[in-house]
Amino acid sequence: MEKLYGNAIVGQSGGPTTAINATLAGVIRGAIECDAIKTVYGAKNGIEGVLKKTLIDVSNMTEEDLKLLENTPAAALGSCRKKLPKDFEGENRKTFEDIIAVFKEFDIRYFFYIGGNDSMDTVAKLSKFTKSIGYDMRVIGVPKTIDNDLAGTDHTPGYGSAAKYIATTMQEILRDTAVYTVKAVTIVEIMGRDAGWLTAAAGLSSLYTNVEPDLVYLPEVPFDFDNFYADLEKAFEKHPNVVVAVSEGVRTADGTYVGEGTQSGATDAFGHKYLSGTGKALELAVKDKFGCKVRSIELNLPQRCASHLASKTDLTESVSIGRAAVKAAASGETGKMMIFVRGEGEAYEIGIDSADISGIANAVRSVPREYINERGNNVTKECLSYIAPLIIGEPELTFEGGLPKHFSFS
Repeated sequence: MEKLYGNAIVGQSGGPTTAINATLAGVIRGAIECDAIKTVYGAKNGIEGVLKKTLIDVSNMTEEDLKLLENTPAAALGSCRKKLPKDFEGENRKTFEDIIAVFKEFDIRYFFYIGGNDSMDTVAKLSKFTKSIGYDMRVIGVPKTIDNDLAGTDHTPGYGSAAKYIATTMQEILRDTAVYTVKAVTIVEIMGRDAGWLTAAAGLSSLYTNVEPDLVYLPEVPFDFDNFYADLEKAFEKHPNVVVAVSEGVRTADGTYVGEGTQSGATDAFGHKYLSGTGKALELAVKDKFGCKVRSIELNLPQRCASHLASKTDLTESVSIGRAAVKAAASGETGKMMIFVRGEGEAYEIGIDSADISGIANAVRSVPREYINERGNNVTKECLSYIAPLIIGEPELTFEGGLPKHFSFS
């Protein structure tokens, strides 16, 4: 295929992760190495930055800058949750035409968007629109999400580091709560709206230590309060201090979020409810039922920004998939998302490929039912064995004044 010469834009979208900047560093490296790309721009705040033309030339970043960027949490370019119109008709068309006008002004022939489900929706729409008007360019989605819920890929960049933080924190909580003989319940609420991959990681300590959460509840199985109370009673027979891991998105059989009574009801641009309060709702329920000491802990943002506990495997793979995205685009691919493909052998091996975005955007990859025990109150060893290789290795951090040093474009 004849080379397509021009400039590139890379943007970040959705919730940040510990590894999203490592992917950004990979894309920048790949673009600098690509002889078909002259200038690489970073779009501040994702597609919003494209529309506002708030672009940063990142073509001359040094290797020192890129290494520091790899180990910096959050989204260095800023993020957004802007939803593009559902079609190209009527007034909706203007948004897409405005984006193309910016692409033409800056001679953009390559667009890389690092994000999750909603971001892949943007990739799908932009790819379809550029084709419909005959504008020759390559649009590639590069995955990220701590939720690990993107379809088509073995796992997502960012998940391994979040899983490592959750497993480490849970192990520490288990050690702390085990020192007392007073009857008590500790409920740890973990992120995860529709998929329980993050909460599943709470049980990783069982592979290597003598501690593990007593109960683990994921959104894939309807939550039943009577079963929950029975599970607690059975756990109390083993020891006085019971620790529970629960996904923020657990629902009862009728689809009601367990924490709905403690939530605001507000939604984001994509119609997703802002979730929190599941742990608090269960805390109140346990106190009312058992009258024992009970506390709830919401791990919250550190799950996605604790770069001091990042997985080296996660960061390395994130850089690689970003770089691979540029190679795929330069070879003629468009309307694709980069994916990880796991080898079939016992030893962990990963390859990188691409898949059509139309089969990925807006789909949710849930934890398979066979990864959850029959009772629905814990995960299986097979599930933990799938997660375990993703958290291996420690980041190579640079410290300043005793604190990790981070990169900033400002």
